[in-house]
Amino acid sequence: MARKQNDAESLQSADELKRQKRIKLGMYIGVFIMFQIMVITVMSLTVMKVKNPKVRLGNINIQEVNSIPASPSFDIKFTTQIRVKNTNFGPYKYDAGIVTFLYQGATVGQVSIPKSKAGMLSTKKIDAEVSLSSSALSSSNLGSELSSGVLTLNSAAKLTGKVELMFIMKKKKSSTMNCTIAFDLSSKMLRSLQCK
Repeated sequence: MARKQNDAESLQSADELKRQKRIKLGMYIGVFIMFQIMVITVMSLTVMKVKNPKVRLGNINIQEVNSIPASPSFDIKFTTQIRVKNTNFGPYKYDAGIVTFLYQGATVGQVSIPKSKAGMLSTKKIDAEVSLSSSALSSSNLGSELSSGVLTLNSAAKLTGKVELMFIMKKKKSSTMNCTIAFDLSSKMLRSLQCK
């Protein structure tokens, strides 16, 4: 009789041990699932959030400035860097584009941006030689602006491409540039460069 009671108790304690193991396993699975949810949430809020890359002009090194207020006309040559800044956790592959230089909305010069790629969290730098000429302009304000000694131009560009995340996701993104450049004609120097 005592032996049956011992067997029953040992069966009960074995069942209790199995139940406790199942509870522990369930808790481990629950903790693991919560951890995965937190990791996915953090990834989606930081790494997987795709931002528009930025296109900007770098330092401008003037080589030649010729301006004639009486004509009125100007010719300017300089070197610069076109910078494509990618702040995403994946490479940005973009198509070829054009940087256009404008005087009061009229084109005075252009530079091509070749098709390329800006790596993850990096800036792609493209060296460019720029030649600007007023030969196609018919603006009456040009003469007075050249006489003032400061010439203000704008530059604009748009790049389209895709940001690749974790080698599987591709998100279309475009980059735009709008810069204002002021040249000091008397000293033949750059006065200011502001990009948005």
